[in-house]
Amino acid sequence: MTAILDLHGISKAYAGKPALRGLSLSVDRGAYVSMLGSSGSGKSTLLRIIAGFERPDAGDIRVDGRSVLGVGAHERGIGFVFQNFALFPHMTVFENVAFGLRHRVRGALRAEQEIRRRVEAMLDMVGLGGLGGRAIGQISGGQKQRVALARTLVTDPAIILLDEPLGALDANLRERMMVELRRIHRQLGITFLHVTGNEQEALAMGDRLTVLDNGAVAQLAEPDAVYNRPASARVARFLNCYNIFEGRIEDGRFRRDGLSLPCPKGAPRRAAEASYCVRFDRITIAEPGSAQPDEAAITARFVASEYDGPTITYFFAPPNGKAVEVEYHLSHHRPEEFAVDREYLLRWPAEDALVYA
Repeated sequence: MTAILDLHGISKAYAGKPALRGLSLSVDRGAYVSMLGSSGSGKSTLLRIIAGFERPDAGDIRVDGRSVLGVGAHERGIGFVFQNFALFPHMTVFENVAFGLRHRVRGALRAEQEIRRRVEAMLDMVGLGGLGGRAIGQISGGQKQRVALARTLVTDPAIILLDEPLGALDANLRERMMVELRRIHRQLGITFLHVTGNEQEALAMGDRLTVLDNGAVAQLAEPDAVYNRPASARVARFLNCYNIFEGRIEDGRFRRDGLSLPCPKGAPRRAAEASYCVRFDRITIAEPGSAQPDEAAITARFVASEYDGPTITYFFAPPNGKAVEVEYHLSHHRPEEFAVDREYLLRWPAEDALVYA
């Protein structure tokens, strides 16, 4: 598959503070790439630079092999869907979607019949058929998001940039729009670059997942590869599904404040500073003294539990360090009950841990 978007060494600073640091990224034609990053990681700045709303301090942007640094935003063939929708409140749904067709610099449409055909076809595609005459104030948040998407798609852009497009929606609408975005992408085959600070959204949406950290790409891989093998402890922290212990490695064991855990095969034998990561759902809760030779284990007090639909998360307090989280999927068995302040053994296969020196 050929790349439609190539970023080479993109840098940008504001008042001397770097927002992007020599970032390079290649996006294949027709791909759905999600980009995960915390606030301040540079993800929104990157989208604005790709779209042409801002110019980088250094680097190049190529679309279909052609540099677009000197090309205006309206001529790049790139669509942008904003988090706050950016709809015209005085226009109807139909007029909002038709706006780009009527007013684009090149190829503006004048034939009302063709405008109506294309707008109505796009409204049908995004599930808004028959709502073209509604005022923007008469539709829901989820419908506004669909109007914003339709307004961008109707102009046939080569690339769609989505800047936290689901951030303003409640949980139910967000899940429904995630399904709709994937459906629309499959139907049209347009390249999507979807920026979000929500790790679950990032993992669910993209064929490829880019993790942005401190203005640079920390990892680019398929979502399951990022989830199971994060490239660093910082990437693991962004995923919000790993317990992370900071300490050292001595003779192949991770040590910290009396804690001693076996490292997986391939881990360094010695390191003055190391991060030991184990995923929430890899841990088993057992009675003290029941650890097996090939397992890592710590003793911790039960603190509380948190129900979250298909899963329940248990919180434990070890003698030293922050709380340890254990995630159980309710499809596996009925939730267990644990006594508050009682000690339990938290254990997991040594090979399930990830260690970064």
